[in-house]
Amino acid sequence: MDIPMLDEDEYKIAQQLYKKGFRNRKNFKDRKIQFKELLDFYKEITGFEETEPNAIMHHRIEEIGPDCPKCRKPLRKKQARYCVACGFGKEDLTSSDTKPLVERRPDLFEKEN
Repeated sequence: MDIPMLDEDEYKIAQQLYKKGFRNRKNFKDRKIQFKELLDFYKEITGFEETEPNAIMHHRIEEIGPDCPKCRKPLRKKQARYCVACGFGKEDLTSSDTKPLVERRPDLFEKEN
């Protein structure tokens, strides 16, 4: 599923609204009410109606890795050892290898000019 991501400026605002929701927790029993400002902000920015406030805090562009050279979907993290979408990188992964795919195969991630 493609999920809209937040850039750093948007993420900073979301982070403040998330903290504000926690400060208001004693006033609300329903999380959708407690984090309404955050959920509304995310929908306004992305057009996507997220229902889980915690999930929004993981929808940050800075956290994801580059696109997989095989399937073009983003790696889940910059430190990803293989692509979970298509499995690319698993074939040359050993049990003792802890280097991220980007470090093991840097030639595949070079930017074209």
